[in-house]
Amino acid sequence: MKGNARSTSKSTKVEALTAVDLFCGAGGLSEGFRQAGFTILAGSDYDPDATATYAANFPEARAITGDIRSKPVKEQILEFARRATVLMGGPPCQAFSQVRNHTRMIDDPRNALYREFVDVLTKTMPPAFLMENVTGMDQMGAREQILSDLSLGGEYVVHAQVLDAADFGVPQTRKRLLFIGTRSDTGVAPPVLTGSDATQAITLARFKGARRPRYQVVVQKHIRSLRTGEALADCENAHIVSAADAIADLVNLSVGNRQDVMPYSDLSAPQSAYQRLMRKGAGPEVANVQVPRLNPDTKLRLLGIPPGGNHRDLKEALQERYLTGQRWGQDNGTGKLSRKHFYAYRRLHPDIWAWTLNTKGDSVYHYSVPRALSVREFARLQSFPDRFVFTTDPRSGMIKGRHEGGPAHSRYRQVGNAVPPLLAKAVAVELASLIGQAKNRRYANAG
Repeated sequence: MKGNARSTSKSTKVEALTAVDLFCGAGGLSEGFRQAGFTILAGSDYDPDATATYAANFPEARAITGDIRSKPVKEQILEFARRATVLMGGPPCQAFSQVRNHTRMIDDPRNALYREFVDVLTKTMPPAFLMENVTGMDQMGAREQILSDLSLGGEYVVHAQVLDAADFGVPQTRKRLLFIGTRSDTGVAPPVLTGSDATQAITLARFKGARRPRYQVVVQKHIRSLRTGEALADCENAHIVSAADAIADLVNLSVGNRQDVMPYSDLSAPQSAYQRLMRKGAGPEVANVQVPRLNPDTKLRLLGIPPGGNHRDLKEALQERYLTGQRWGQDNGTGKLSRKHFYAYRRLHPDIWAWTLNTKGDSVYHYSVPRALSVREFARLQSFPDRFVFTTDPRSGMIKGRHEGGPAHSRYRQVGNAVPPLLAKAVAVELASLIGQAKNRRYANAG
């Protein structure tokens, strides 16, 4: 059965650059591949809110909602994957079991979705694939297992490497472990990507100040690093992008703003090459610009934290649990902020990229005004263009596959979970070149 599936798939003639995205979420991988010239055939995910966003932004593709382990969903996926040049996705892997009990990852029931990715790969055998995941796999010693699983007994040549999105023009440090494979009979090896190495050359350092600490970008003292520092400081250089380069034109969004779509004419003009790039093709309006309301206590604390700072910079008086008399959240009984609050008090620094975003709207605050970021600003820091609109399934209530928290939280979650499109694009460009080389070699041999 497996052998027949492989031989049938290999004989399928694939000429165009096409891709299918498993566990697609909102579509960060798909957006990057589309920008690199791929036609997106389909994307699948269990979350109906994520696939609503996917469907809205990829009308040319089939948005498949449901559990990949169910037969009807799997059959739809296979239908499109058999026509794909590249199979891609980021399956959740809940168990890194090798060092604990020597159970192979692919056999652990907690990794059923990872097993499904390998199964779709086995049954369709596209010329290339990309699987991305968290770097924790390396820390738990799972890389070799995965390389072995994905090679399918020598059918694929597979390379793994950790890349930081900030080294590929994304205004955010976000490390991902990528497994890139090319089918052995194509005669081309998977690419090894090289970025700017900006994250190795530049850091944000904390210095003591007369009244409060300050944070400053520090560049290593050798020629390449100095050039990298110059590139970061140049707003017309979109290869290395700071937070201000990404979102400075959206600074005037007001706290508590409930208008989620507004004309660009109500905002500042673009102030960097990156902002112009993000606005390209968006039309006269920009979406996802609502800004959450701000607790008065949070505002006071943010005013006490310098750009680039965090809870460590709060003076003792600002560490009191309640500052303005308004009681909110759970009281731990100490009269002080608890550790679970600390992550929330972090402000961007305008002169360097953002740290890794998570799925919560209060995980990062603006560098120059005391407020949270809009979903659009989250999206900018992830390198989603402004024409990419985040939405939710219009059905109300806890429908199957939906996460708790409501539509607003879902949009932040979708952005925070995504692969940055510009990182995906860098991979896609390399794969497109290799697939083209393999095609030319095939034609030359046929001639």
